[in-house]
Amino acid sequence: MSLTVRTTLVWFLGVSLLGRPLGAQARPDTTRHDSTSARPLGVVRVDAVRTTESADRLPWAVSTLDGAALRRGQATLGLDEAVASLPGVVVSNRYNYALDQRLSIRGAGSRANFGLRGVKVLLDGIPQSLPDGQSQLTNVDLASIARVEVLRGAASSLHGNGSGGVLSFTTDLAAPDRLRAGVRATSGSFGLRKLQLLTSGRTGPLVGAVSASRTTVDGFRQYSAADLRQLGGAIDQALNDRVTLSWRAGVAETPLALNPGALTAAEYALNPDTAALNNTRRGAQRAVSQRYASFRAHRDDGPLTWSASVFGQRRFIDNPLATAPPAPAGATNGVRNTIDRRVTGLRLDASRLIDRAWDPRLSLGLDVQRSHDVRRNERTTGGLIVAPTDTTFLFQGETVVSVGPSAQLQLSPSPNVALSVGARWDRLSFGVEDHFPGDGDDDSGVRVMTAASGHAGAVWLVATAFSPYVNVGTAFETPTTTELNSREDGLGGFNDELGPQRIVSAEVGVRGRFGPRLSYEVAYFDSRARDAIVQYLESAGRAYFRNAGRTRSHGLELGVAAVVTPWLTMRGAYTGGDHRFVEYRIPSGSLPVPARDTLDGNRLAGIPAYSWRVALQIAAGGIIVDTERSMQGASWGNDANTVRVGDWGRGQVNVRASWRGDLIGHIVEPFVALQNALNERYFGAVTLNGFGGRVFEPAPGRNWYAGVEISLPIIR
Repeated sequence: MSLTVRTTLVWFLGVSLLGRPLGAQARPDTTRHDSTSARPLGVVRVDAVRTTESADRLPWAVSTLDGAALRRGQATLGLDEAVASLPGVVVSNRYNYALDQRLSIRGAGSRANFGLRGVKVLLDGIPQSLPDGQSQLTNVDLASIARVEVLRGAASSLHGNGSGGVLSFTTDLAAPDRLRAGVRATSGSFGLRKLQLLTSGRTGPLVGAVSASRTTVDGFRQYSAADLRQLGGAIDQALNDRVTLSWRAGVAETPLALNPGALTAAEYALNPDTAALNNTRRGAQRAVSQRYASFRAHRDDGPLTWSASVFGQRRFIDNPLATAPPAPAGATNGVRNTIDRRVTGLRLDASRLIDRAWDPRLSLGLDVQRSHDVRRNERTTGGLIVAPTDTTFLFQGETVVSVGPSAQLQLSPSPNVALSVGARWDRLSFGVEDHFPGDGDDDSGVRVMTAASGHAGAVWLVATAFSPYVNVGTAFETPTTTELNSREDGLGGFNDELGPQRIVSAEVGVRGRFGPRLSYEVAYFDSRARDAIVQYLESAGRAYFRNAGRTRSHGLELGVAAVVTPWLTMRGAYTGGDHRFVEYRIPSGSLPVPARDTLDGNRLAGIPAYSWRVALQIAAGGIIVDTERSMQGASWGNDANTVRVGDWGRGQVNVRASWRGDLIGHIVEPFVALQNALNERYFGAVTLNGFGGRVFEPAPGRNWYAGVEISLPIIR
């Protein structure tokens, strides 16, 4: 009997024990409040922690944002518009759709060369992360999201590999009418155009929504145009008062995303809007085609809650790079990397409130996932395969299978105390099958990585205004297949010297609220990693990785929200951290040759010393004006700490205005925004350890956008 089958049978045995009728009563439900007013959630399903509980009783830093905060006056183009307002979260906007934004939670994810890394991503409870820990947001359109949850801190005991934090999205299925249609159009600087069509409806036990959008942009830099298209559908069917069936499916296409690359300090000083020369003459860009579907049955209320999901994804990536191919290589010769990916998965959860002393709630989970990539690297000339020498030099299949059962127990020794303990075991198998005999070597092989993770935490609800909590936990993160096959020698197969990193973290915090007008949160964290995976070199679009000895990250997070007057609301978030190598010995003869053989005490590249954002919202006469000022401290562009990336100066100041009203039976919401109002020059992101100091990714100067959203009932 296979390991996966045995694990699944054990999980179902546990569920059958959980489901025995014990006559327990659920805690009384409370009203879910608007998260923008910084008040607590009631007893609801929190996907970020895989259980049903009040957020006030969770021993983690968990924040939520509703759809209004994500959409009101926003262009809905990226995560920096919303979650960057939360403490502990840093979003680096590259303004480069070929690489996506980089999201870091307490330093986790900061090394991502593209997409998201080290952070688990969920959409309606369905993982958007691959079994190797790599994540993407291709299926997420912020304009159709009703809610986002962010868990800050190590969560491998809940979600397994690469869970330095959790980002969970919920699709907007609000349907006030039997059939309602809407359109949202946005236009702005640098050729920005986004058009979105939204339809929602309900009939009997069914509610559904469809969103279709297209975004085109010329880009503020040379060679940075992009074209993105998304189509997504969601249907929920209530079988009874507690059980719901959920279908999700969609298509995402990016036929064009040019990659301007990072700049050197000299290039930036001369012209910050330019593109790296190698990227333009070697045709660096990315095209993506993706399909996904999922089915989920779930019960989210009562003493027994459960969820069972199956999902699948097909993704094709065509990615010409500025990386030089094996010799012979001229100025216009690059590498075309293509990936044909298939992903399937199963996700099970069950939680039972047991009628015993201390109100124990036992939760079991099981994740089974498989991804299979067919990867091919070919030599190109100007981004195309046109010359006789433009042939394949790497062709291999890469398969990752992960199995992860988990369990957690929540206890309430008293009405004001909540405890949580949990554990998880993960097994990941990485297999590579070499289909390219041209190099005279068979690089096929299998690597198996296992890890056990755990957590323990407690919350003491001393008073509504003062609720301290503490948690400790372990986590792990394996290399992704992309990281494993990036070898300095250019050969196929996996890098046998690159292994997983192990993390131990601790957190102590306090949160509270004073009526409906003021809430706050404070958290101190300390995270220590051994065998930390670091990106030690980036050369012309290709990153290389190794295990450092040990790292330490610790810092302070502050968040506050206040209703100052009926017309004035203020929110603020601050994150300060120190992220350093405790032990990092550089192998002799490695690229690039360092000035010294140890980097002990150096700061990790790409993580600012601090970041903060202050937002004021004025609402009067139906008009809402949001003003935000964001700041980031200086950082280093390389591990050697010889290339300094400056702070944000006077900061990024954004001003948005919107109005929402009824016009002849139509709900109309026009909006306008001025971005970087002070026209400050700053860097939106950093390319880590860019070869030759090519680390600077500039942000645009003053720019604007305007739009309108209109919706109307078709059938009431």
